[in-house]
Order: sequence, then structure tokens, then C-alpha cells
Amino acid sequence: MEATERHLRLLTETIAAVNSTLDLEEVLHLVATKVAHALEADACFVYLYDERSDELVLRATHGTPIDAMTRRPRMRPGEGITGSAAAERAPVMLPAKAHLDPRFKEFPNLREEQYESILAVPILAREKLAGALNVRTLRPREFRPEEIELLQAIADQVAQSIVHAQLYAQAQRRVAELEALAKISEAVSESLYLEESLEAIVKTTMDAVQATGAALVLEDGRIAWPEGRAGAYAVRTPLRWKRRQIGELVADKDAPFTDDERALLEAIAHHAAVALEHGRAVMRGVLAQEIHHRVKNNLQTVASLLRLQARAEDVDPREALEHSVNRILAIAAVHEALTEQREEDVELAELIDRLRAMLVQGLGSDREVAARLEQVSLAGNRATALALVFSELLQNALEHGEGAVQIELSRRDGDIVLAIADEGPGPDGSHVGTGLSIVRALVGDELHGTFELRSDGGTRAEVVFPA
Repeated sequence: MEATERHLRLLTETIAAVNSTLDLEEVLHLVATKVAHALEADACFVYLYDERSDELVLRATHGTPIDAMTRRPRMRPGEGITGSAAAERAPVMLPAKAHLDPRFKEFPNLREEQYESILAVPILAREKLAGALNVRTLRPREFRPEEIELLQAIADQVAQSIVHAQLYAQAQRRVAELEALAKISEAVSESLYLEESLEAIVKTTMDAVQATGAALVLEDGRIAWPEGRAGAYAVRTPLRWKRRQIGELVADKDAPFTDDERALLEAIAHHAAVALEHGRAVMRGVLAQEIHHRVKNNLQTVASLLRLQARAEDVDPREALEHSVNRILAIAAVHEALTEQREEDVELAELIDRLRAMLVQGLGSDREVAARLEQVSLAGNRATALALVFSELLQNALEHGEGAVQIELSRRDGDIVLAIADEGPGPDGSHVGTGLSIVRALVGDELHGTFELRSDGGTRAEVVFPA
């Protein structure tokens, strides 16, 4: 009677402790600790059943720290002594020399051979396998029938607690995933420009998995918006669009990525692929094709640019309005210059000189602006993109640069080079404005070239693209 009362008390205390939390890791740790204490065992190992892989995965221990392991031990039901208990849905007890049993499964980083006895029982939730646990002793021990019944009773009772904790953990992961994906969707829907969307995706990725660093690597090898630092572990998740890989989402951590974090990265990568293609389509459609064909009458494009400018932070309202006016005038000038010969080659020197005069007059600048322009012709659609790039870069140099401005248009090894230089220090690189977002998108998507902004005794913005 005394032993029965003691076992009942231990059972009640163990279940009360386990039911005190919904955190899965805490539940498993409590199970391992309380069970070991209840049966006065030297160690306890708690395995959870992974239905997807059909494996029992070690999730908590008492007596052997799981943090010291290089890889979590796994076994299929039927493998090892604990796996046999799970497969047979019945307790398995060996009082001595358990490591010599034919069913014993050795894990190099677990050192179970030091224990003499083992008592393993399945964890069943409504007759469905949820896991298994065992207790071990360093000295030989014959577990009494009532002790076996106590361990099985504890396992039966904690089964539902583990199931509830798993459901809670899944719900928490789902909430985190939805929050991350909502942030990405919001950023993509609010931003007209690809660079801003990519920045939001990278930052959201770091927050979602507590990464030390993250980046998007595009299909051309360009690394977009690298953030943070490299870690000891890295995961590269493909970005796929219509069965084609268009890039990779790279995340770094100092600790291994969990299966749940990898699943979340896959979900983020899917949304990133959609955002990437969406952004490219917007740039091609709104900033290139629509501007090329009917920008003069496209009030929606104008409204989008105004909204984008209006969302910019820490900008003087008057300056923002002047920026918007100049951008609209530049679009109208490009459209007018190309309307009549849209499908023919355009002489870039003449077009650039016209845009230069318009911008200098419109900004009321008294700075010296010199141009060295070679005779270069370009198809109408590409000339439109280059004219917009030139307008943005020259306006930036006139407003934020210093000293004389030098404009260069030339050929170099089969490429066309457009460069605008001034004597100022240039931006510090901490912020990418609306104008530079437009430049990078047009240079990459429409001209298939490269854009570089460097400071060395002055500032030089250089665009290089195939002739």
C-alpha cells in the first residue's frame, strides 16, 4: 500500500509538472527529469516520433547533455531497444549488460554502453505512436513490475501533453511564418521598385530565423542586399519561378538550422521569387515599356512616382516636389525625342545634350557642366532606358555633387560607357534613394549592363552595357 501511494504521488507530481507549460522543449525536459527522479534512475532519454521520416528522434535527456551532441540520434521503430518498445507497443526491460543485447543500437556521441540496465516504454496518444522513453542505471537493476507500470502510466499520461505542446509549437511557428510572409507581401505591394522589395525580404529573413546574416543571390551571380555577417552554418534555398531557378536565398547562423527554420526559409524563398519577378515586371512594364510608348498620357505612372517620393523619409517637402517635377519633365522629354523614330536608331550624343540643357536650366544650376560625347547610336527602346538613367544621374550630380561636372559617352571593348563625375565626396552608401533604385533597375533589366558608383578624389557614376 505504501509503495502504491508513493507511485501514485510520483505520477501525480510528474503529470502536474508536465502540464504546467505548453513549450515543447520545456515539456520534454521536464519529462526526462521527473521520470529519472521518480524511478531513481541515472539517466532518461525521451524520443519523439517523426511521422514524415518514420523515425524516433532524441529530443531530451537527463544524465547526458544533449547540447554536447554533434547530431541528434535517430532510429526507426524496431531499431534498438527503445525502438523495439515503440514498435511492439510494450515495455522492454533488461536488468544488466544491456549493451550486449542484439537489439542494442550504438550512437558514438551518446555513450549508452556505460549503463547496465534499461527500461524502455512507448509513448502512445490514443493508440498512435507519439514517441518512446527509457530510463538507464549505471549498475545492474531489475525493475519491479510496479515500476514498469509506473513508467508506462507516466508515458501514457504525458502523451497528450506532448501532443498539445507539439500543436502549440506548430501554431507558434505558423504565426511566425505568417508574420514574416505578411511583412514581405506588404513591402512588395507598397514598393514600386525591386531594390526596396529585396531589402525587405533580406531583413525579414534575418528576423524570422534569428540569422547572423542573409542575402539574395540573383541568377546572374549578383548579390542583392547582403546584411549582417557570415555564420558557422549556412543554408542556400533556391528561388524558383515557373520551374526555373532565378536565384538563391542565403541565410547564416552560428548554430545549426532546425527543420522548422528550413521550412520557413523555403516559404520565404517562394514569396521572394514571386516578389523578384513582380518587381522585374513592374520595372519593365512601368518604367520602360509604358514610358517608351505613352508616358506623356500615362497619369498612373506619374501618380506612382509621386507616391513613391511621398513615402521617402527625411526629405524636405519642397525638395521632394522639385524632384518629382524634374523627373516628370525628363520622362516627357524622352518621350517627345523618341516618339517619331521609336523603332529607329537614336544618336545618343544629341539626345544626351538635349537632356543636359533641360536639366541644367530646370534646376537653375550655375555649375560648370562639360561633355565629351562620342557618336554612338542605339535602338529606340534601349535609348529610352539610357536617357532615363542619364537624367537621374545628372540630376543627382547637380543637386548633391560639388565642383565641375564631367559627362562622358564612349565605346570601350565593344561596350558603351556612360559616366558622370563631379568633385564631391558622394553618398556614404547607407541609403539608396528613389533615383538610384530606378537607375539600377533599368541598367540591369533593360540595358543588361552594370552600374558602379565610386568615390576617389571625387564621385564617378559609371554605366557599362553591351553595344
